[in-house]
Amino acid sequence: MAGRMKKKRNIFKRKFTKLMQKKLVILFLGIVLAFAVLVGRITYINASNGEIYSKLVLDQQQYGSRAIPFRRGDIVDRNGTKLATSTRVYNVILDVKVMLSEEKYMEPTIAVLSELFSLNPEDIRTLAKENPSSRYAVLLKGIDYDKAKEFEKIDNDDENYPDVNGIWLEEDYVRTYPYNSLASDVIGFTVDGNVGSNGIEDYYNSVLNGTDGRAYGYQDEDAAFERTVKEPENGSTVVSTIDLQVQSIVEKHILAFNEEHRDSAWTGEGSKNTAVIVMNPQNGEILAEASYPNYDLNHPRELSAYYGEEELDNMTDEETLDTLYSLWNNFCVSETFEPGSTIKPFTVGAGLELGKLTGGESYTCNGFVQTEEWKIKCNNESGHGAQTLKRAVENSCNVALMDIGEELGVKDMVRYQKVFGFGECCGVDLPGEMPGLLYTEENMDQVSLITNAFGQNFTVSMTQLAASFCSLVNGGDYYEPHVVKQIQDENGNVTENKNPVLIKKTISKETSDILKDYMLGVVTEGTGSAAYVEGYDVGGKTGTAEKLPRDDKKHLLSFIGYAPQDNPQVVVYVVVDEVNSEIPTDGKLAPGLAADIMEEIFPYLGVPKSSSAGDE
Repeated sequence: MAGRMKKKRNIFKRKFTKLMQKKLVILFLGIVLAFAVLVGRITYINASNGEIYSKLVLDQQQYGSRAIPFRRGDIVDRNGTKLATSTRVYNVILDVKVMLSEEKYMEPTIAVLSELFSLNPEDIRTLAKENPSSRYAVLLKGIDYDKAKEFEKIDNDDENYPDVNGIWLEEDYVRTYPYNSLASDVIGFTVDGNVGSNGIEDYYNSVLNGTDGRAYGYQDEDAAFERTVKEPENGSTVVSTIDLQVQSIVEKHILAFNEEHRDSAWTGEGSKNTAVIVMNPQNGEILAEASYPNYDLNHPRELSAYYGEEELDNMTDEETLDTLYSLWNNFCVSETFEPGSTIKPFTVGAGLELGKLTGGESYTCNGFVQTEEWKIKCNNESGHGAQTLKRAVENSCNVALMDIGEELGVKDMVRYQKVFGFGECCGVDLPGEMPGLLYTEENMDQVSLITNAFGQNFTVSMTQLAASFCSLVNGGDYYEPHVVKQIQDENGNVTENKNPVLIKKTISKETSDILKDYMLGVVTEGTGSAAYVEGYDVGGKTGTAEKLPRDDKKHLLSFIGYAPQDNPQVVVYVVVDEVNSEIPTDGKLAPGLAADIMEEIFPYLGVPKSSSAGDE
């Protein structure tokens, strides 16, 4: 074995001759010489043309990865009217190094920046002195198209402006809201360019946003670009369920209501909050959603509409921020409250579904129910006397509802509150939804049971109650409430339909028909008479909830109604929180506001009139 290895080494030595060794040395010396020549050539180029090549390299580094902004998608109403849009603007950019590349360029360039864009000449000179090699200095943001065209004329006029160099305009977009404060709770606004805050802007932020493009290349001394462009991908258009006309009518009447009550003997705003939701009960679409006070989406941090200059000056930063958050808060989604008597149709509906109520019941109201600890009053402290189930709903009798609550019992009360969607988020496509607070079987005592039956001692949101009420009047179908119906690409092609989502069945059609009969009576003969709209069969339910702490005697007033009676097409829910009124529990305030809104939107939406009205 060792002998064979030695033999192989000898053969290898004989084959690697002296001639081969000389050739290898010559090859090595050739490589070294070539490398020396290359180093010499690079040194020569750097000495003779280094500035030119350095400029090309620096330019490519500077502009090779410059982003081209995408256009954020529009938010439009159900008919295509723009509620939020992105308008093209331009940023004024100065390439300081180009401006300083020849002495004759500086003053003419500064003159144009000063005269056309109203920039301070001394600021530009300071910039040039401190950053002479800057290739990308943003001097001004957001100039409009007309101003950009003026610059374009100057830039192309080599006869009159031969020495203006280094200025160029960068495309950008600014978010604008054509209707200012309209639907501010639903739309929301953007911060830091394309980051949605509140409303659809927030919830559908990733859909509205696109992807930036890129510009590769460099800029020469004549401000001309040699570049390759990867175009941006623009954001999608969000088609909302909001109807601009319905939204406008709602906000007009909310404002008028608050103006009216601001002029009363009370001080401050007309109410702490006034909010309205208009829904289509057949599919869960929200046609309008508004609350007062609202805010200007183009200036979301502006508080002067509600506070005087002195008040604003005296606010700490923390107080200002708290005030803004309160203003931006969507009352319809993010606030929970005790619903009051608007819950009574739900309690009766649960009793009918369980067979614990038949519709033939009678009750006696003496004005209160006495428990071991509490005297719980009816809304009529003198008592309603004898009441049928129908009359109890029409008169909003607390005593009768407390009797019904006892009949239901704790287990079924808790179960049906869940069936109706209370105590949990209902899935509306808006941020900040709150679920509300309910008792459980374990902690619901007798007083909680009977007060829950008429809408006290648990909380809901407006969106929760409105969505569930829709199921009471449409035959029992609970649809997920939503504010967006479609997504389109930038060319208007539909990429996604947000079809109605049927979540569950809450009650039977038979129970729904009975409840509608009772609620029609609320408007024609009961506590909701102020909600009557001539020519239409309007049903609904009033509510007056005494807020905590009870001793403060502050109230939340409400009315939720629908039309037409046979096949409801519209639900209108009005909440007035802490109205500034000398008679804060006036049963006409919320239904009266609802009537004003319904009277105007019903004809627009094509709601059928009652058969009796058609005969007239």
